[in-house]
Amino acid sequence: QVQLVESGGGLVQAGGSLRLSCAASGRRFSNYAMGWFRQAPGKEREFVATINWRRSSTYYADSVKGRFTISRDNAKNTVYLQMDSLKPEDTAVYYCAAARTGDIGVRTAAYNYWGQGTQVTVSS
Repeated sequence: QVQLVESGGGLVQAGGSLRLSCAASGRRFSNYAMGWFRQAPGKEREFVATINWRRSSTYYADSVKGRFTISRDNAKNTVYLQMDSLKPEDTAVYYCAAARTGDIGVRTAAYNYWGQGTQVTVSS
């Protein structure tokens, strides 16, 4: 069982930066692939970024490529999402997720555990 708790969300102006953190409990955190998803009001949850358990592979949605960076610290059981050059369309609740497979994935169905989400609001 893995429990995930996101933090770091908030209100920021367009062009600004935020760093989201996701703290995981559980002894097998280093074996899980981790992902970030987001959901805007009235829209489906969408993939943002993912990193495998070895930290050797990452993958990003086209909409955030070059602006967002996912990373993880297995010693701290934490995954991060550095978000730069934020745009109003990045406004959403951001969710952290863990996948037992250990491999990167873009579908919500690939992930077994989810956090409660953190709100990110980008003003124009």
